[in-house]
Amino acid sequence: MGQSIDRRHLFRIGAGATLGLAMPRIARAQSSKTITAVMHAPLRATDPIMTTAWTARNHGYMIYDTLFSTNSKFEIKPQMVEAWEVSADSLTYTFRLRPGLKFHDGTAVTSSDVIPSLQRWARRDTMGQKLFEFVAELKAVDERTFRMVLKEPCGFVLAALGKPTANVPFIVPARIAATPADQAITDHLGSGPFRFVTSEFQPGSKAVYEKNPDYVSRDEPSDGTGGGKVVKIGRYEWISIPDFQTATNALVNDEIDYFEVPPHDHHPMIKRASNVEFTDYNTLGFSGMCRMNWLVPPFDKPEIRQAVLHAVNQKDWLDTQIGNPEYYKITPAIFVAGAPFESSVGWSTKADTARAKALLKEGGYKGEPITILHATDAPIITALGTVTAEALRSIGMNVNLQAMDWGSVVARRAKQQPPAEGGWSIYHSTWACADLINPIGNACINGRGKNGGFFGWVEDAELERLRDSFARSAAPSDQKGLADRIQARAYEVVTHVPTGQYNQPAANRKALKNIVRAPVPLFWNVDKTG
Repeated sequence: MGQSIDRRHLFRIGAGATLGLAMPRIARAQSSKTITAVMHAPLRATDPIMTTAWTARNHGYMIYDTLFSTNSKFEIKPQMVEAWEVSADSLTYTFRLRPGLKFHDGTAVTSSDVIPSLQRWARRDTMGQKLFEFVAELKAVDERTFRMVLKEPCGFVLAALGKPTANVPFIVPARIAATPADQAITDHLGSGPFRFVTSEFQPGSKAVYEKNPDYVSRDEPSDGTGGGKVVKIGRYEWISIPDFQTATNALVNDEIDYFEVPPHDHHPMIKRASNVEFTDYNTLGFSGMCRMNWLVPPFDKPEIRQAVLHAVNQKDWLDTQIGNPEYYKITPAIFVAGAPFESSVGWSTKADTARAKALLKEGGYKGEPITILHATDAPIITALGTVTAEALRSIGMNVNLQAMDWGSVVARRAKQQPPAEGGWSIYHSTWACADLINPIGNACINGRGKNGGFFGWVEDAELERLRDSFARSAAPSDQKGLADRIQARAYEVVTHVPTGQYNQPAANRKALKNIVRAPVPLFWNVDKTG
């Protein structure tokens, strides 16, 4: 019992694989017992299964734990699981939990908690949905043992259970997991290395975490999203500073310890500060997305979606968002540049204004207002809406750029009503590249529509047929060919428009030591010297 999956299997996961409110007052960040951080956006939505928002995902890693994890080499490793075995026919997976796992209220973590946690996750997550299409049975054997029986072999069971980014299959108590997947949980009880201090939570302004003294860490080094999770600091405060310059000044002046996404044009100032350094915790990088709502005219018509695809130069997004070409890469690769399924099929990344205008006419565009949800408090996202609005106006579209905080975007993007009734036409977001590297986990190309699809509700039977073929494929050459066909189809129907790939180092006081390298910002293992 006990095995791992290497980077190749995470990328190529087929059936033949072996496996902004008011800013709080800032005190000087001198206490060695507290780490004060400004994250990429304030925490409002706290259910990491109901939303893919990074704030909720980051919150999830603080207070919950996972069955498996992804290490720095993109190998899948056990986390809450002590050992597991796979039957000779690759249809039955038997897992055993580590002893001594407890929720924050002192109750034991059991298999009866795992089962509903995974079931709720699979109703929302693209990779979980596909995995559970293969699952015939998932049941508890005893308090520490559970079994998954498949209808047919598939090679991404452990990759799904150990996926590093949203939606992460966090384990919660059974009573909380019983919450319908389309309703947000309100009880923040987990078994992770930190406890959420609900009495101090100010949505959009402040979130506080404290060390969980009862957490049972693995006896091994911290690595990626797993390994040993040793908490060295007693208290963690995530505070909101809506103004980016103020946040940078606070870091340089030792008023905060950590700034997750300092704007790239602030880097020269940060580099001049002797007390601050950059930490590129996610070297695989990030990728942006312009997402249209397929349910709402005019984007229910493929010609109008194609017009948007041809209206914008990807370089314009990146120049406005990042600025420095040292940190970005122009690429049409839906499955990430530099990864095994990288492809250039489907789009040149350059604008063709004449073609865009012709497509508007072909699609019968009649001046319908285009409501763009424009987040103004998330530095890395703010620029995207402005560029898109200008490009669409240049081809004759009637654009309504609605400024709001990121929390409001997260709430409103879930609405399927027309913009006049609180819905939307376009919103922008960014992904960790680890979210996007294969057709099973990439939510942008989920073609299930309102039946479990991602916000925007792409519905396309051909995409789903190709994704099913990919899930059942074994040979890497077959998978690469299928991935190319999936990308071509995604651009044909325009599931979304990639805004480009980039690296976004965090900035932190040099007093912080041992920051974990992973696709997400993590705070266990971190020490503070002053």
